[in-house]
Amino acid sequence: MDKLPISRSTGPGARPVVQSMTRKIKIRVNNWQVPILTMKGKEMSDIKYGDPNATPPMGQAIPLGLQHVLAMFASNVTPSIIVAGAAGLAFGGAEQVYLIQMAMLFAGVATLFQTVGIGPIGARLPIMQGTSFAFVGVLAGVAATQGLSVALTACLIAGLIHFALGSVIQKLRFMFPPLVTGLVILAIGLYLIPVAIKYAAGGAAYFQMAAESFGSLKHWTVALTVVIVSLACKFLTKGLISNAAVLIGLIAGYLVAVLAGMVGFSGVAKAAWFQVPTVMPYGFEFSMGAVIGVTLVSVVSAIETVGDASATTKAGAGRDATDDEISGATYADGLGTAVAAVFGGLPNTSFSQNVGIVGMTGIMSRHVVTIAGTILIICGLIPKIGAVISSMPLPVLGGGVIVMFGMVAAAGMNMLTEVKMSRRNMIIISVSLAVGLGLNLVPSAVQYLPGIWKTLATSAVAPTALLAVVLNLMLPQDD
Repeated sequence: MDKLPISRSTGPGARPVVQSMTRKIKIRVNNWQVPILTMKGKEMSDIKYGDPNATPPMGQAIPLGLQHVLAMFASNVTPSIIVAGAAGLAFGGAEQVYLIQMAMLFAGVATLFQTVGIGPIGARLPIMQGTSFAFVGVLAGVAATQGLSVALTACLIAGLIHFALGSVIQKLRFMFPPLVTGLVILAIGLYLIPVAIKYAAGGAAYFQMAAESFGSLKHWTVALTVVIVSLACKFLTKGLISNAAVLIGLIAGYLVAVLAGMVGFSGVAKAAWFQVPTVMPYGFEFSMGAVIGVTLVSVVSAIETVGDASATTKAGAGRDATDDEISGATYADGLGTAVAAVFGGLPNTSFSQNVGIVGMTGIMSRHVVTIAGTILIICGLIPKIGAVISSMPLPVLGGGVIVMFGMVAAAGMNMLTEVKMSRRNMIIISVSLAVGLGLNLVPSAVQYLPGIWKTLATSAVAPTALLAVVLNLMLPQDD
């Protein structure tokens, strides 16, 4: 392993606490390989910011918090845009702006649940929450067939069930080894990739795809600008710019779209400067099938949060997460989802990319992430910010999600590399993916299923997850 001399301080003007040689190693945390430094002769706890309760000076804490926001911002608002489109809401309209607001506002609220905590709720670790891509397949299907009222009601109930998992989460982890979670994440990515291509070409709705401009050079120029700038920032720069690569790519594509006359600002001008969220804006409408589908994904999301909590403590403090931290993280995850649904927000989950930031900076302070959550709350209360995001042409968003959705699929493949490719495991992978993605590609194959069950069967995620869990529990292990 490489050896590096380092010198870390406990604060401005303080004397270094470590001046010895260290080893740089990589640990796998959830879907990320995070470099960390292990000390010779000094414990990680000797370093001030390896303590979750330590607070850096505000001059450092605010930029560090902003860095966390930039790393997850694009991924946080995109699911709301996709589900809004599936529900038939006008692109750039007031309702879509509202959903984007709620994505920002309740990502911030859920983050504070994690970092500040309420009793047993919250890991009190630097865990950043955001709107989860894992739910997009199921929620888009439900929103398209039964409306946002059914979708958000399902989110509320699933969030409460997710919250209850906090007391038993340790006992359920055996059901979700890397084989299962990797498959589910891979299925999510593969399901979403066609959506990314449609957006890049000009839109996913039938009237958009039938338009003469669909797939035009202008659309692809804008989309590819986002992709190229994102990749350049990610791999040719470091630090803040690298962490915010997708966001910078979206800004570049947005500017190109403005120059090409593709952006209208009438919605921004009409949007208010401040708005309080509305309780149950779409009403309460129960559907058992929708609840089952969203709950299945919630269980997978809970396991992902457990992985992120463990990864955060490993990357930032060189230790395993405690049972209280894992339970608290799960409680906060579920509560954040339930509270968001009450006001029209989509389910929240911990963001793995922010675990990578903790590993890269070595700063474990939960107060830094509290600042990040506060920034998101402020953004969520200002409709003009949501209107600016909504004014983004679909090819701009398409370029961004090509990168993001591709990374989701790659993350699933990365998890599967940890799995021994025995005949048993290959059968589980092949059957789960074949059925899950096959039904999604040929929805008429289950046309006689009633309503929501057809939606779940063709969502790609739900059947893949269910089959993977069942087969993994039932099939005997290879000798």
